[in-house]
Amino acid sequence: MPGVSHPDPTPPPGPLHLRDVVLVETGERTDLWVADGRLVDGPVAGATTVAEGGWVLPGLVDAHCHIGLEAAGAVDRARAEQHALTERAAGVLLLRDAGSPADTRWIDDRDDLPRVVRAGRHIARPRRYLRDYADEVEPDGLVAAVERQAARGDGWIKLVGDWIDRSVGDLTPLWPADVAAAAVARAHELGCRVTVHVFSEQAVAELVAAGVDGVEHGTGLTDDVIAQMAERQVALVPTLVQLENFPRFAAQGREKFPRYAAHMDDLHARRFDTIGRAVEAGVPVYAGTDAGGFLPHGIIAREVAALARLAGPETALGAASWRAREWLGHPGLTPGAPADLVVLGADPRVEPGVLASPRRVVLRGRVV
Repeated sequence: MPGVSHPDPTPPPGPLHLRDVVLVETGERTDLWVADGRLVDGPVAGATTVAEGGWVLPGLVDAHCHIGLEAAGAVDRARAEQHALTERAAGVLLLRDAGSPADTRWIDDRDDLPRVVRAGRHIARPRRYLRDYADEVEPDGLVAAVERQAARGDGWIKLVGDWIDRSVGDLTPLWPADVAAAAVARAHELGCRVTVHVFSEQAVAELVAAGVDGVEHGTGLTDDVIAQMAERQVALVPTLVQLENFPRFAAQGREKFPRYAAHMDDLHARRFDTIGRAVEAGVPVYAGTDAGGFLPHGIIAREVAALARLAGPETALGAASWRAREWLGHPGLTPGAPADLVVLGADPRVEPGVLASPRRVVLRGRVV
């Protein structure tokens, strides 16, 4: 396809050395060595020093984004490549794609692009989600849709849990509770985890009770649901930068759907309190931007800064780096792991803004 390069996988360059750096996760000052694209115990003869001093994080994670998806639906490979390269430039080297109609498997063959963990396509009901985004089915087809998307994903399923119901004039659940529970059970049988888009109180309560593994947005969380999530360690990805758009969503619907608009305004007004209570209760929280669709890629630093307001900088950084990588089954800065890392010019726990301007990004042993 014009505009898209397809380099053959090539051996990584020669060994690298990062001298006298501080590991943000542990505070340890150390040297790091890279050989054959992986972190190794050093010293390594002939290594090129690519950083002296600085603070090092494992490659950043955007735990909720959409590669190959924009406002009108799927885009071509050239555009999807730009999504991935923009994330890479921001230091995001691992992406959880939380639903996309685009086929992005070709990214797996590219050594120069971030790794993608996919959730297949969103699953929603007809006329109850954004046009051209979802695998659209009625409730009696939900289990079959889960089976289809399990084959497209990498161990994740994405359900749309609520959306505006125009006949009611407000957010309502898309799926009867028993149907949702059967779909979640089938996903688990297939070895998949299930995450759900939810804004409202009723939908998130029913879906957490149904056994889901993750909640996206989560503005309708109540104390009872938070307690269940903490007990079962159900993940929350609040997408705080996306929540800033709730007033606009409300304004767009205010004339025809005043009840919906008032509900969205209320969820927005309570968002920091709601997510903060989840953090305090011990719900595992991860950083995701909802980039793709209507938000640009490469904005993980904004999400981390917003999350730091609720949870502190160290928790927010872990949510976008070492803890998120462990959650998704990818290693951090351990010997033998792929050399995916970000070098910063100052301590991001003290100067959070430095995360937006990495000094070095190393992807699988290559300085990119």
